[in-house]
Amino acid sequence: MYAIIKTGGKQYRVAKDATIDVELLEADLGSIVEFKEILLVSDGTSITVGQPSVTNFVVKGEYLEVVYGEKIVSVKYKPRQNQRRKIGHRQQYARVRITEIAAV
Repeated sequence: MYAIIKTGGKQYRVAKDATIDVELLEADLGSIVEFKEILLVSDGTSITVGQPSVTNFVVKGEYLEVVYGEKIVSVKYKPRQNQRRKIGHRQQYARVRITEIAAV
């Protein structure tokens, strides 16, 4: 069984016991989070597609930790002015382990 959920403006394909990195969540570490915006649910034999979301299913996961993504380096440069600037950024993500995909 798998589902496609939407959180943080992105869509993720999840299954039970899968670990995903999503945008930071407003929850405590170790708590159970519910993803209510479910776009598609498949149980192996049938597929339920929401318009725009499936209302009778819920996906629950455990908020494991906060992790950092890859470092992104940006460089600004202006020729003939000896002006250079190097900027680095690492985005924080919430690591979530999916514990349940169930009907409500």
